[in-house]
Amino acid sequence: MADAEEILLEADEKMDHSVEALRRELNGVRTGRAHPSLIETLMVDYYGALTPLKQLGTINAPEPRLLTVTVWDRSAVPAIQKAIQSSDLGLNPAIDGQVLRLPIPPLTEQRRKELVKLVHHKAEDARVAVRNVRRHAHEELRKLEKEGGMSQDELKRAEEELQKITDRHIATIDAESKKKEAELLEV
Repeated sequence: MADAEEILLEADEKMDHSVEALRRELNGVRTGRAHPSLIETLMVDYYGALTPLKQLGTINAPEPRLLTVTVWDRSAVPAIQKAIQSSDLGLNPAIDGQVLRLPIPPLTEQRRKELVKLVHHKAEDARVAVRNVRRHAHEELRKLEKEGGMSQDELKRAEEELQKITDRHIATIDAESKKKEAELLEV
């Protein structure tokens, strides 16, 4: 049976994973500058299996407003084109043999607002994930106390520590969200 310390450490670790997942997702939100992380995690239906784009070719940003994807398997080009067009990035690839060129158009004010809403949505999803971890850890602590593994005072201290951990992770999520929002709104 886990003790309170282990439960708190596990909750902290899971909350860290939620924050990291948010960072990866926010890297995929375009800010008007070409960056390989925009499309590298895009899932492509490759021979019936969903595969990240970075496993199907080399992604480069040769210019500030251009991404290129050099595909290793020529037969994957149509699937990659379809995945890029059906994504919410608003990009239209130009195909040149095994190379897909993705010009990044400048963001319109309306698109910036849509992307800010998307960032808020992703941040809220991350907050919910952190709160779910907190709820699960809280249930584990109460179960431990009920089974006689800890006193009520120890439970109260552990709950306070759990809340501090949660608050710290929520603050990190808010900071990441604000940073991405600032990137989107700078002209």
